[in-house]
Amino acid sequence: MTKVVVVEDHPMFAEGLIALLGDLDGIEVAGHAATGEEAIELVAATGPDVVLMDLQLPGISGVEATRAILRDDPGVAVLALTMLSDDATILEVVRAGARGYLLKEATPDEIARSVAAVAAGQVVFGPGAGARILAALASPSVGVRPFPELTDREAEVLGLIATGLTNHAIAGRLFLSEKTIRNHVSNIFAKLGVADRAAAVARARDAGL
Repeated sequence: MTKVVVVEDHPMFAEGLIALLGDLDGIEVAGHAATGEEAIELVAATGPDVVLMDLQLPGISGVEATRAILRDDPGVAVLALTMLSDDATILEVVRAGARGYLLKEATPDEIARSVAAVAAGQVVFGPGAGARILAALASPSVGVRPFPELTDREAEVLGLIATGLTNHAIAGRLFLSEKTIRNHVSNIFAKLGVADRAAAVARARDAGL
């Protein structure tokens, strides 16, 4: 029996996915999570074989949740199921350790076959994605840090902002004064050409931070 956790914040899509999986022989739906944080907790509690992971989630992203899940349990097979089809997103989730990548427009048969394949240790990508991943991995730009205009410390602060931490919390995490963090934040806003934290977070998440 293959145990599957569904991570999806859209209620109707989640219900349809759970119903689809529940009708398949040899599949047990171990639970449903609507956020990345819930996904990490649910996977730790249920020990599934496969996680069907949406990438656009409230709170931490599906990519971040994938990293956290696989850090704690490398044996879990994460299959990304998302509306996002850009090369950067595909490459980011592959680097995070996902064994597969499907668009939500995939047919029920494709989803069922992909769940079975990743559970068996195979790597599965939707039409066209495999060739694009190989091309992206071969690109000389692979490995270039997002926002090279930022210093290492500024990039670190931006990453912490993207997780939702306040300046006070970031200062405590990095053992710096809150004034220093405010200065870093101001520099980040100026270099990225953004006016507030929300815009900075959007830029950071688009870049996979």
